[in-house]
Amino acid sequence: MGSSGVRVDLHGRRALVTGGARGLGASIVRRLAGAGASVLVADVRKELARELCEELNGDGGETRFVELDVRDPDAVAGVFRELDGTGEAVDVLVNNAAVDVSKPIEHLTADEVTRVVTTNLLGPVYLCLETYRRMVARGGGHIVNILSTAANRTWTEAGPYAAGKSGLRAFTHTLFKEAQRDCPGIGVTGVVAGGMETPFIMERFPDTDVSMLQSPDVVADAVLYALSVPEGSVAGEIVVVPRREPSWP
Repeated sequence: MGSSGVRVDLHGRRALVTGGARGLGASIVRRLAGAGASVLVADVRKELARELCEELNGDGGETRFVELDVRDPDAVAGVFRELDGTGEAVDVLVNNAAVDVSKPIEHLTADEVTRVVTTNLLGPVYLCLETYRRMVARGGGHIVNILSTAANRTWTEAGPYAAGKSGLRAFTHTLFKEAQRDCPGIGVTGVVAGGMETPFIMERFPDTDVSMLQSPDVVADAVLYALSVPEGSVAGEIVVVPRREPSWP
């Protein structure tokens, strides 16, 4: 499953990772399973997700595929109802699923904008709505939202993506403040990730200079670190970018 330099024991805890079938999501799933967590791999890519689960379970992990389109609030609510029915609480939520359409604004369609903003902003919010109220009722848990340097500073052909990630960063900060008020046992962390060598970038920009990118495993380690902070403190936001990152700060 690969080893991490971050040490945290997640045995007995259940995590749900959206977009967990490949790229950064798969790296996060591997790290969480390696730390002992039972991991629900939520994605629309059935075969990739099932292959990942089979591989990790063969290595002694405990993972399970959950088919989920985060854009569908009824589907999100349904997953949590099913988990309630089997007594499976989500202790760690990682909102990682994201898409992008790299086009000048003058050429974007309404459907493309809707798909990007719904996946990258509304989807994570739907997951937070279902998860947070349950964590408050149980008195603890941790929510990690994967952000982007586009949440702070944008570039051309990134309008909907930046809008979604900026909105998610603002929502994450609000959730952090409400958790401080509502339940000290709940951690809320935004992970601002710079460019990574994943299909998310390489499929769209195959000529990208990979020396400008970082491994998704480094960002996955940042997620583990957020979960390792001792009770009484919380890593509210972590920025992890390649040294040569041009879009931060």
